[in-house]
Amino acid sequence: MVKIIADSTCDLSKELYEKYSVEKLPLNIMLGEQEYQDGVNITPDEIYTWSDEHKTTPKTSAVGMDAAIEMFRKYLAQGMELVVFAISGDMSTTANVMRLAAQELDASDRVHVIDSANLSTGIGHLVIEAAILARSGASAETIVEQIEQLKPRVRASFVVDTLVYLYRGGRCGGLAALAGGALKLHPRISVVDGKMIPGQKYRGKIDHVVMNYVKEMEEELMNAKKDRVFITHSGCEEQLIGQVREYLESLGHFDEILVTRAGGVISSHCGPGTLGVLFIE
Repeated sequence: MVKIIADSTCDLSKELYEKYSVEKLPLNIMLGEQEYQDGVNITPDEIYTWSDEHKTTPKTSAVGMDAAIEMFRKYLAQGMELVVFAISGDMSTTANVMRLAAQELDASDRVHVIDSANLSTGIGHLVIEAAILARSGASAETIVEQIEQLKPRVRASFVVDTLVYLYRGGRCGGLAALAGGALKLHPRISVVDGKMIPGQKYRGKIDHVVMNYVKEMEEELMNAKKDRVFITHSGCEEQLIGQVREYLESLGHFDEILVTRAGGVISSHCGPGTLGVLFIE
């Protein structure tokens, strides 16, 4: 038996965690001196309120070593092998913490840590693929091998309503050049080799920007893996989410269109009003 575990930045909904029997390990979020667990005792809207009041971005930190050890021990004691997903190693030390936790338990041979080289539902796609394989009876080695082949095919991108959060957090290389008046721009941010890279820059109202961004991907979307596509947002108007969903439905390509809300860590860095369409090539 193989258990799939993912850190909280994979941004799967509660329903998807349950449907695919995936366990979540939360990263930590610091609001000043107060520490919270992502998705456990803090909401993205509470983070935005604090961030705007204090004119700064919360600090986020990797999964806790004790929490990782406790969760791994629980499933190892049941005789399971573990396949464990972490946010890109370029963005967090979470993957390293997971490896150290496995070493601490003398279980490095049974705990297989995957650095997703991604974030949000870019990781979520891989987690679901792994869970489907685990359910079909695949070995941990087979799951890791297949996921490593899928990793470079994940297409994760999003457009932001405000650059303030990414700029404050300093997590996106190349944004320094967009400071000042250009903070009114809405860039497309893509994950490339585990890093966030700014690309196409849009102007105008965010609803028009989002629809332009999605429609420009039509050719890629029509060549995507058909199983599912994610619309992941950090607090967008329902009407806009509905428009994106309608457009994706009109393509007649995807078996499933999943809408998820970004968790606290991702929202801390991208700010409100961010929306991405994520798929596997």
